[in-house]
Amino acid sequence: MTRPLQVFMEEEELKRLEVWSRARGWTKSQAIRAAVRAMTGERKTDSLLRASGMIQGLPSDVSRSFDRYLEDTFVVTPAPSRVRAKKPTRPRLRR
Repeated sequence: MTRPLQVFMEEEELKRLEVWSRARGWTKSQAIRAAVRAMTGERKTDSLLRASGMIQGLPSDVSRSFDRYLEDTFVVTPAPSRVRAKKPTRPRLRR
């Protein structure tokens, strides 16, 4: 069960949180939850962190350049455009 928590932050901290979470596509709440889990050592629910160190042959700078390697992995294809078909118009009736 989730419960609300109110946190007061300095303006600069809030801006950094917003930039950091937006860059990852997260909400501020998700970013704060991840930070709490990381700081308290709770990693059992984070499958990505559990997989850490399981893959052999990765570049030696993968932890420093993770974002670059991750972006190199994904190939973005543009979404097909959705063009709405025009409704057929009826001829106007003359009276």
